[in-house]
Amino acid sequence: MARITLAEAMARPAVVDRAEFDATTEEDIRRFMIEDGFDPDDESLYEGGVVVHPPHMIRERLGMSQAAFAELIDAPLASYRNWEQGRTAIPPYVRSLLNILDREPEAALRALRLGRATAA
Repeated sequence: MARITLAEAMARPAVVDRAEFDATTEEDIRRFMIEDGFDPDDESLYEGGVVVHPPHMIRERLGMSQAAFAELIDAPLASYRNWEQGRTAIPPYVRSLLNILDREPEAALRALRLGRATAA
């Protein structure tokens, strides 16, 4: 993995044309959506949508440290930190557990702690 300093990164030429980006209007965005096959006025695009909170929000709401939360979900601390910081993708089975912890924290905590007590 190559590492560069912030100064080196800032010295590189921009990939995005900032003037064109800044000149883009809401009407342009609407036109782009239509050209891409989306109807910006179709409310059904949002039906069935689910809010997925990032892991750090779930952990913080439970008042746990990274180490304690990683132990709770039986994940290596380094893996959990990578998921929380967006360095690696969260596996689907872990995302499911996080969603359960987010939506039904009391039941999930009871089940996780009961599973640990019976496994010991």
